[in-house]
Amino acid sequence: MLAIAIILLAFVLLITGFEMLMVLGIPMLAIKAGYFPALPEVIIPQRMVGGVNQSLLLAIPFFLFAAELMGQGQIARRLTGLVRALVGHLRGGIGYTTIGGAMGFGSVSGSAPATVAAMGKILYPELRRAGFRDKFSLGLIVSSAETALLIPPSITLIVYGWITGTSIATLFAAGLGIGILLGAAFAVLTWIEARRTGVHGDSRASLREVGLAFRRAGWALGMPVLILGGIYSGLFTATEAAIASVVYAILVEGFVYRSLTFRSLVAIAEKTAIQNSVIFLLLAFGTALSYFITLAQIPQLLISGVEYLNAGPIVFLMIANIAFIIAGMFIDPNSIQLILVPALYPVATNLGIDPIHFGMIVAVNISLGMVTPPFGLDLFVASSTLQKPVGEIIAGVWPFIAVNLVVLLLVTYVPGLATFVPDLLL
Repeated sequence: MLAIAIILLAFVLLITGFEMLMVLGIPMLAIKAGYFPALPEVIIPQRMVGGVNQSLLLAIPFFLFAAELMGQGQIARRLTGLVRALVGHLRGGIGYTTIGGAMGFGSVSGSAPATVAAMGKILYPELRRAGFRDKFSLGLIVSSAETALLIPPSITLIVYGWITGTSIATLFAAGLGIGILLGAAFAVLTWIEARRTGVHGDSRASLREVGLAFRRAGWALGMPVLILGGIYSGLFTATEAAIASVVYAILVEGFVYRSLTFRSLVAIAEKTAIQNSVIFLLLAFGTALSYFITLAQIPQLLISGVEYLNAGPIVFLMIANIAFIIAGMFIDPNSIQLILVPALYPVATNLGIDPIHFGMIVAVNISLGMVTPPFGLDLFVASSTLQKPVGEIIAGVWPFIAVNLVVLLLVTYVPGLATFVPDLLL
């Protein structure tokens, strides 16, 4: 009964507009007071500090720093130019360029908001110039950025691996397959829109132009090769790959493309430091909350409830998806994982659900939450970047949300989609 009261407390705090630190912190204090009043208060800061004092989490600030460097420099533009040279001649080719560009930038940044900011300024005018409707163009830019949360080096998958102890390399391999699947689904929707509105492609690029695009993007292509090649060859851990990505981005943007000055480097570092301070405070509070959730045996209570209801994996995954979708409407992605994964993951493994499969379900749900009204984070990033009202962007994302739900159902109930690429690569 107390567990239910604490869950209701967290929900009330959320819908009444409390900051996420309070939504995480007050239930944590309630669990301690209700279940473990004799525990010394010092256990809370110990758990907060100890939880984030892990080398794996260093990958997050470094990947975010690299993403900001590339988004404000030339790497994003050159990757986009290469994709356009390859597929721009197809009907609706600039739409496929948007999807491919987002996937390419996601493969070097791991951040959906950074992808929206980097891709939006470049591709929104081109989409409109090609003849795509305004709402569709906005929806495509925002939704394509979701692939950055699936394609490695996904920060979402790093956090999931940290919470559950699952192999980051295996999660990255699975995320690559699911990210390509989601991108392909968006490409089908783009093809339908292009046929419907009569959008045509660019003139076909000559072999010389394609070769020039490859040469221009050569250093930019080195980034995903460095990150993924280093991880899967065993040369780098995920953390070391993140550090290498920052060094590579500084060298390429500063000395090859000459788009980075010392002053802009300092400004980007300051911006990234602020972003990371917020993320790590949430992670610290979430770690302490997870500790008390486990100590209070709330996962065991959930397992007992599932067994009492005789609910198998199919019903459980449906309930889990509903919980993630609702949470995604109101909560940022890291907080969703910190609240739901510690409680649901033990239930999933008890039912025999593969941790990699469950991780892909979590990641697809979180990517959906980034564009789900009313508080999807990418909606507001796009609004700020493109100077468009949030209402217009929301109107454009509904077809993509529908496609996303179809992909979510496929990933949920066809486990082989999540495990195919890890089995192939690893």
